Amino acid sequence: MSLNLPFKGIITPLVTPFTQHGDLDVDSLKGLLDHIIEGGVHGVFVLGTSGEAPSLSHEMQREVVAHTCQHVACRIPVLVGISDTSPDESLALAQFAAEQQADAVVLAAPYYFPMHQHDLEQYVRDLAPELPLPFLLYNMPSHTKVAFEVSTIERLLDVQGFVGVKDSSGNMHYFNQLLQLAADRPDFSLLMGPEELMAEAVLMGGHGGISGGSNLFPDLYVSLYEAALTEDLRETHRLQQQVMRLSKAIYTVGQPPTGYLTGIKTALSMFGRCTAKLASPLYPLSDPEQAQIRQHLIDLGYADQLSPV
Repeated sequence: MSLNLPFKGIITPLVTPFTQHGDLDVDSLKGLLDHIIEGGVHGVFVLGTSGEAPSLSHEMQREVVAHTCQHVACRIPVLVGISDTSPDESLALAQFAAEQQADAVVLAAPYYFPMHQHDLEQYVRDLAPELPLPFLLYNMPSHTKVAFEVSTIERLLDVQGFVGVKDSSGNMHYFNQLLQLAADRPDFSLLMGPEELMAEAVLMGGHGGISGGSNLFPDLYVSLYEAALTEDLRETHRLQQQVMRLSKAIYTVGQPPTGYLTGIKTALSMFGRCTAKLASPLYPLSDPEQAQIRQHLIDLGYADQLSPV
């Protein structure tokens, strides 16, 4: 597809479905892709946090990219996470993503050695000329131990191919500062990570969200985005409350900081979309915790959609 910038709307950070033996479940991957596309999402992001990318072998990462691009077949944009502790591995994965006809790559800070802002800026400047696709930066300080400071983003705006930021800091002041920075860049995307803040971000001028819950209920998140985009505040409020109830029901049962991931995979398994298995070294929720999520979904009105126990 011809690339339309900025990226807008709901982009699903796709989970990586596994067989019970820990292999990639290709059939479930394709089913999830069809599910989100039919739900109206505007793009898909593979190998992010929801996709458990750091826990996957490089071989499996490539499997995910290849099967995703082949099955999507240019129906929606495909964004590929290339974050790694090794710049060479990030570049190799970016090249592979380009060969598979992905549309853009997403780069977080290397997540072992904490980097100060000067080195972080230089890291991006050194990598950018080698990237074969447009790239977004992924601000995820809870996982990488460092944030892309606003001043660093500002200095990087002149880098060729830099087309946006996914912000998962949860800091709306930071996000609004980025909006001011990007006001003169009509091709630049500012996408919200935490789905609970997506509507607020769009109302403030953001371009959408990379919302994990859209793995489950893509139409809900698309409707919320559209309500916020058109400034239908009554509908935005109504749908936002649905998102908040789902967030509490699914993401808070397991212990933080992995409760989001264990919760969403548990819920997906209950809808028959994939197993609840996570990549090692993470483990599924206990049976009582899974029963708690099932009851929450029943209480929210989804009983007729759940797979039998």
